[in-house]
Amino acid sequence: MNAQNTENKPVVKRESKNRIRVDFDRTPLKDRLKARFLNFYFLSRIVIWIFRFVLMVGISYIVLYPFLTKIAGSVMAPEDFVDVTVRLIPKHFTLDIYRAIASELGYWAAFRNTFILSLISAVFQTLICALIGYGFAKFKFKGRNLVFLLVILTMIIPHQTMRLSMYMEFRYFDILGLIRLFKGGGIQLFGHNIKNLGAVAEQVDEAGNVIREAKPGWLAPFFEKLDILRFAHKETAIQDGVTVKKTVWDDTLRLFKYQIERRGRMFDRYRVEVEFTQSGANLINTYVPMFLLSLGGLGFKNGLYIFLFRQFFRGIPDELEESAYIDGSGTFRTFVRIILPLSVPMLITVFLFSFCWQWTDEFYTNLFFPSDTVNMLVKLVGNIPASLKTDYAGQELYYSAIRNTCGLMIIFPLVIIYGFLQRFLVQGIEQSGLAN
Repeated sequence: MNAQNTENKPVVKRESKNRIRVDFDRTPLKDRLKARFLNFYFLSRIVIWIFRFVLMVGISYIVLYPFLTKIAGSVMAPEDFVDVTVRLIPKHFTLDIYRAIASELGYWAAFRNTFILSLISAVFQTLICALIGYGFAKFKFKGRNLVFLLVILTMIIPHQTMRLSMYMEFRYFDILGLIRLFKGGGIQLFGHNIKNLGAVAEQVDEAGNVIREAKPGWLAPFFEKLDILRFAHKETAIQDGVTVKKTVWDDTLRLFKYQIERRGRMFDRYRVEVEFTQSGANLINTYVPMFLLSLGGLGFKNGLYIFLFRQFFRGIPDELEESAYIDGSGTFRTFVRIILPLSVPMLITVFLFSFCWQWTDEFYTNLFFPSDTVNMLVKLVGNIPASLKTDYAGQELYYSAIRNTCGLMIIFPLVIIYGFLQRFLVQGIEQSGLAN
């Protein structure tokens, strides 16, 4: 037995200061490969891997195929749509659709307007929802659960049910009757206007003769003197061949002046025009409604953002805040200096959600921007550039490709943003508790 152990003992073939080479009696390579690969465990893993690979390829194909067809159609010439041999690879590669959309449909102006609206709304919603979610997570007060239930209900109630009320609220916007007061409209109390106290209505007999003439109320002259909401702007006029600039006062507030050229002449335009009347301020076709809704925590999907922040803040230990309070820090300072720096992944996640949903939102955009004075990206879909209008056999397919190209040009910026910030998006979703 001892002799056999001595024979099988490893032999030191080379020995140095840092390395020792030992020759072992090893199993032949053929037997080792057979034992490693020709067994049930290895074969089962191979089958599972092939199944998962085929499944992922199939799902990826189903998801990516519509995008591939739209991208391929966007670079095709009109004759490719009637060529039965063309599938995904065009025979006549062209970027005419992209050029026409960018130049004729005002893509870059719509891009700028949508970017401003989405960026400012996303910043407002992120900060306001973080503050509200922090209050629900860390402060106990009577009715907290009921109020949070109402927040959740905003995620359930369709926005279409409030379409008319929101439109009328911002079409005749007023704050506690102040606009009506400073436009000479008096004060409204319980359905009656103080301005009309003592007023006499006109009376007419059956023959149409005026029996009593109408007379204004006693306080009417006083309230009419309060018509002080007037705004000045400069207009350019031509008098006797000389260009003259004069100041004009009216009821419209104009901000952010720019100029456009039409038929060789320059015209002044304003990005914000708000008309003030006794019925209120007309905020339609301005960014103000979306900004006010965002600042009030009533913007698009704000109920979801408040829920995400609440779930995230509940996972932050209370000891951090207590130590800050001991050091003399107030509630708001603790929130800004301690809580917000810890919430960067969640802040970026909510900002991305808000920015992307506002970018592609169609409901609020069409509600508050019904006219074409302010161009938005979502309004480009469905419009056909004049230079691309044609009448031939593949017209419907070509027009469909143009509409799809508009959609691609809308979502391209979102894809780029997601590519840079996807890491923060995943971290925010994991830390919010939604992943579980």
